[in-house]
Amino acid sequence: MEHAKFDSSPLLGGLEVLEASYEKQSFSRHTHEGYTVGVIRKGAQRFWRTGGYHIAPASSIILVNADQVHDGHSATEGGWTYEAMYPTEAQFEAISKDLGLASKVPYFPFAVEEDPKLSNQLLMLFSLLRSNEDPLLTETFTHHVLLSLTCRFNKRPQLPEDIIKIGPKMDLVREYLHQNATETVSLDTLSQLSGVSPYHLVRQFKARYGLPPHAYQIQQRVRRAQHMMKNGFGLADCAISCGFHDQSHFHRHFRRAIGVTPKQYQKAILCNSSIRVADKTESILPHSKDKHEQRQPLITHEE
Repeated sequence: MEHAKFDSSPLLGGLEVLEASYEKQSFSRHTHEGYTVGVIRKGAQRFWRTGGYHIAPASSIILVNADQVHDGHSATEGGWTYEAMYPTEAQFEAISKDLGLASKVPYFPFAVEEDPKLSNQLLMLFSLLRSNEDPLLTETFTHHVLLSLTCRFNKRPQLPEDIIKIGPKMDLVREYLHQNATETVSLDTLSQLSGVSPYHLVRQFKARYGLPPHAYQIQQRVRRAQHMMKNGFGLADCAISCGFHDQSHFHRHFRRAIGVTPKQYQKAILCNSSIRVADKTESILPHSKDKHEQRQPLITHEE
């Protein structure tokens, strides 16, 4: 049986927590807006991050930086069970802004850490965030753990010289993909925009952002669809407005990145009575962003 349950704590504007057991689930290479900090409860997970594959056994800690490309699947026959949270850079900055650190956000150099003390702290934090029975204790412990992570992992790696030099051009391509996430974009257009040949553009873009341009655009479409669903738009509207060919195309990419289907995701977030399903005649703005900062209910997926 596969099971995934998301919750969003009201702390720091919404701190997402996940409990999941997967056996057959295979995550495609994707990114999250926030960091991934998780603990393996049972089994083992095999995942790609920072140019190679890693094995996370029971009791180990999974660490993925914000916007860092990764995937995930079972490393054992029985699958894996884990808990995780997804703090954003803004949430880390809110906690460490007045401390005078070299960086207000952490950078995790290693994908897997073996640290029983930190592992136990994280599991305690996940439990507190889900229950929130004692708000003061939960808030205090949240600040303690996030600040500890920031202080412990406060050094970023030096980028290779060639990436530094071509960086502004790749940033220009990235911004263009953000602004045209729902549109059909050609490699020739990106080449002319950046002044970099198609071959080198794909190689340099992937080296800088972890995904080639077409896969990066798919990730932006998935994120846009999440924002639209949180604002109450229907699945068909999300699929069309976010640039997917059809609902099947949308369903496939969404599940491989998020771990649940769009329908399951939508059913959970629409449990909040303050969110309505948008009327099909309502104007849909592809570049609109989610303005809701509300606590989201559970997302539960069982097969």
